[in-house]
Amino acid sequence: MPKCRGKDITEATIEQLQKWLTDGAFSARDLTSCYLSRIEKLNKRLCAVIEVNPDALTIAEERDRERANGQYQGILHGIPFLVKDNIATKDKMQTTAGSSMLIGTEVPADAHVVYLLRKKGAVLLGHTNMSEWASMRSTYYAEGYSSRGGQSRNPYNLAEHAGGSSSGSAISVATNMCAFSLGTETDLSVILPADRCGVVGIKPTPGLTSCEGVIPESHNLDTVGTFGRTVADAAIALDGIYQGSKSFALHLADIEALKGARFGTPWLRIWKKAASDETSRIQYDALQGLLQRVKDAGAEIHPVNLPSIKEVVPQNGSWDWDYPSSRGHPERSEFTVVKVDFYNDLKKYLSNLITNPNNIRGLEDVIAYNINHTEREGGVAGTHPAWPTGQDSFDKSFRSAGIEDNIYHSALEYIRRKTREEGFDKALFVNGKELDGLLVPVQADGGVALQLAAQAGE
Repeated sequence: MPKCRGKDITEATIEQLQKWLTDGAFSARDLTSCYLSRIEKLNKRLCAVIEVNPDALTIAEERDRERANGQYQGILHGIPFLVKDNIATKDKMQTTAGSSMLIGTEVPADAHVVYLLRKKGAVLLGHTNMSEWASMRSTYYAEGYSSRGGQSRNPYNLAEHAGGSSSGSAISVATNMCAFSLGTETDLSVILPADRCGVVGIKPTPGLTSCEGVIPESHNLDTVGTFGRTVADAAIALDGIYQGSKSFALHLADIEALKGARFGTPWLRIWKKAASDETSRIQYDALQGLLQRVKDAGAEIHPVNLPSIKEVVPQNGSWDWDYPSSRGHPERSEFTVVKVDFYNDLKKYLSNLITNPNNIRGLEDVIAYNINHTEREGGVAGTHPAWPTGQDSFDKSFRSAGIEDNIYHSALEYIRRKTREEGFDKALFVNGKELDGLLVPVQADGGVALQLAAQAGE
């Protein structure tokens, strides 16, 4: 990556970038221009950025004027960032969840998380590509593909996907297209792409960050998270979108903080799978080395188990949020909750649009548009390689009619109880004492632990 006014910003942290801005090594306009050049150079191959903000340089210049006038807003002042394409921005850009049908719509306001970042002086570079409709539309789909943004690619292996649904947000941070980015998660959509792209992803507990102005999936499970090249960067970004008085970055202490800490490592179906699976063995060995470093720093590590794990996720550890329904128990399924929530939450989001040229008012309109534009949107099974099953998940959601019946409420109660009271709550106690947390692999276990966390709403 070329130097930015003589400074090598490759892998530079937010703290380092802010120091250079404060010292006058370069301006916010310079930094923004350098990142825009990086996007222009790499994006045709990686398809990480779906749209560049035409006002990015103008915004950066305003940040420079604010700094010159003593109106410094904090560590994010003048720092460029990207947001996933389902996070609304009220500007010249489109917010479409990757779909062509929402092109031309006008949102009433910035998503609240974007409003907060603008208020703190950050510079919005653009929108990132994603798995269209945040992976909600189909049972089988090409991870990281959208009709609007094309197929995003893993920067470390172009033949591999980058995870999803926040694919472009992870890719852009991994390839130095921005300082940090925002993504969303219902189930694995921040943590999986972060893992696949070798960056840090923080998926906050739903409710910790606002989902106002985000194209929804489920109000019970959705959350906005952050991506950074370091834990500190991701935490600083989280501070930027969190309204409370707590600072997550403040809790980033040195390694001394691990002295006396107590962690659990769930074995059954999680670390055990990682240890026994041949393709995961290299990851497992590397992770064991990291666990040893945690021990060497003075922490205790205890083997634990999640009692209800066999009842919640498939035996083979693969991701399937409708697993119980396949066994005849929709009243125990995460997807039972999601499909009802999506029907209702999407209609509410669409009703707030100021302009809506394709007249997309509800899920029935979404389904009809995809069928009428199946060559591009794959509305019919077998017509588009990115969606071999068409839009079967949309169809299931539509058939639910958004009715919160006894099965819906039973499913919500079941997944919460099995993953909370009968899951994490039990695993976090050893010999009557509460642990500080659980340490789990991300993909070496098939993402099992993350599925449980998603269903717990944690």
